Amino acid sequence: MPRDAAGMRVLTSEEFSLSAAVGGVRGLVESTAPGLVFVVVFVASGQLLTPALISSAAVAVLAVVARLVQRTPITQALGGMLGVGIGIVWAWRSGEASNYFVYGLWTNAAYLIALAVSVLVRWPVVGLAVEGMKGGFGPTAPEDSSERTDDPASERGLESAHGTEPADDVASDGRDPDRVGVHVQDAQDGPASGGWSRWRDDAVLVRRYATATWVLVAMFALRLVVQVPLYLADQVGWLGTARLVMGLPLFALTLWIVWILVKPRSRVAGSR
Repeated sequence: MPRDAAGMRVLTSEEFSLSAAVGGVRGLVESTAPGLVFVVVFVASGQLLTPALISSAAVAVLAVVARLVQRTPITQALGGMLGVGIGIVWAWRSGEASNYFVYGLWTNAAYLIALAVSVLVRWPVVGLAVEGMKGGFGPTAPEDSSERTDDPASERGLESAHGTEPADDVASDGRDPDRVGVHVQDAQDGPASGGWSRWRDDAVLVRRYATATWVLVAMFALRLVVQVPLYLADQVGWLGTARLVMGLPLFALTLWIVWILVKPRSRVAGSR
């Protein structure tokens, strides 16, 4: 996801937080300031490219320096500076101000394709993100493992497997104690496949995550539908404005819709 996708963590919250979705005030400023400064300086200077590029770069670097001075995480600021840097290089080498925004167009297209493919192969990205943030990606023990270990015959079989107690050839219930012991050990170790993917066995839940992922696909498609014609027409001012409005503000609105679809209460109700 783009750098504003750090707000995806809000999808696992009981209450939707606009601040968390946009990365707080600081995240909002760091995300929008370089592009805003570029457009303002470019228009105010009579469409001079160099001052606009220098001003945008200075703002992005300043954001990183401020985080370094305050000893706060710089990942988000560095990600923003990387995107700004690519836009600056493309615009400077081509001499076309509109190329400052072309990197964003390519990334939106890439995410659109990746998200759409994830739904088509029944691994919707929203499901991966939500379930991964909820429980991680490690294996989990099956729900009935405790019931199996409560079986007295199972305990005798387990002890026999470890050599702590002589076992009869056949348990009282007719089962082979050694096989019971192996079965119980396997249950304790967890299933062979990661438990994090168990949500895919719930068809209702998969459809819910797929719908939510399609909402994100629609957001990226809308960005491209609006911004690509402006880019081709070399409308730098309008393109910059569209980028700002359809950046974090649109992302926050889309994330709210996605949250409604996948919030915990909806997931519980939908899985019954």
